[in-house]
Amino acid sequence: MKALLLTTCLLLTIFIGCTGNNMNHHFSDTVVILLGPPGSGKGTQAKKISKELQIPHISTGDLFRENLANGTALGNKVKTYMESGNLVPDQIVIDMLVNRVAADDCKNGYLLDGFPRSIAQAEALDKVLENKKIIAINLNVSDDLLIKRIVGRTSCKNCGAIFNDHFNPPKKENICDVCDGELIRRSDDNIDVVRERLKVYHSQTAPLEKFYADKGVLRNINGDRDPEVIFHDIIKSL
Repeated sequence: MKALLLTTCLLLTIFIGCTGNNMNHHFSDTVVILLGPPGSGKGTQAKKISKELQIPHISTGDLFRENLANGTALGNKVKTYMESGNLVPDQIVIDMLVNRVAADDCKNGYLLDGFPRSIAQAEALDKVLENKKIIAINLNVSDDLLIKRIVGRTSCKNCGAIFNDHFNPPKKENICDVCDGELIRRSDDNIDVVRERLKVYHSQTAPLEKFYADKGVLRNINGDRDPEVIFHDIIKSL
């Protein structure tokens, strides 16, 4: 009996190890690009995908913050542009990305969130990723739902708990269910600002769908559903 149990445990260990190795091998040297409009849930899905595939989640916002905080040469350039109110040139973002993905944790692939945002950026990125396998995940969400998600969003001033007027309203108006703190709304979470952000997205970023579809690497995912269902479909599409 002991011999049988030991054999069974050994076989399970080998199976689990092989499964993990196969997953890592399958996604080795793969770059996952996450596309979708503001409010589509990219941040939520990026964390889940990163954990599932055991690859780092890299966002342009994080790249900016890290380089600014560390006072790097690129960070100082970014600071100059930001302080003057100008957009940071694509080449600086690419340079920061190249430095980041040279790290050991990116050797088996990584996930990009928030970049590229235009065809010009995608073409520049292609030169960096010429030997990498690319998978572009596109979260499709209707504008009406995006507006409800963003404009209806409130958060607790004290504990940070998040609510939504349409999907997760508090029990008492403007009062947090968790700590009875005051609920606040971001000043840029108003319908005019959100519509403008979506207009910019559709004109500049949405064309990336065709760009990656033409390469045969685009995976369209219905982002109108429960986050767990969306995540399941993303992993299945890979």
